[in-house]
Amino acid sequence: QVQLVESGGGLVQAGGSLRLSCAASGRTFRTYAMGWFRQAPGKEREFVSTINWSWSGGGTSYADSVKGRFTISRDNAKNTVYLQMNGLEPEDTAVYYCAASARATTSARTTMVPGWYDYWGQGTQVTVSS
Repeated sequence: QVQLVESGGGLVQAGGSLRLSCAASGRTFRTYAMGWFRQAPGKEREFVSTINWSWSGGGTSYADSVKGRFTISRDNAKNTVYLQMNGLEPEDTAVYYCAASARATTSARTTMVPGWYDYWGQGTQVTVSS
């Protein structure tokens, strides 16, 4: 079992920055692919970013809507994955969820599917005002 706890959400003005953190339990954290998703009111949960241990050097991928603004990283020594969000826009307002997958894949498209992940955090609210 893996437990995930997100933090770092809040209210920020457009153009501002936030850094989300996701602390994971378990000694096998380094073996999990980690992802960030978000869900706005009335919308489906959507992929934001992933960092996948099975890729050479820990590959990353991003949704087109956040590419160039968001950066995912992980610190295996701290069992933590981060999402640095810069240039925030009102459209980024959502509950952000951290997710962990015990599966392996070399397909970026696969890691964009919520069902590929085994564990989820409770979410942290990000609100961007215009």
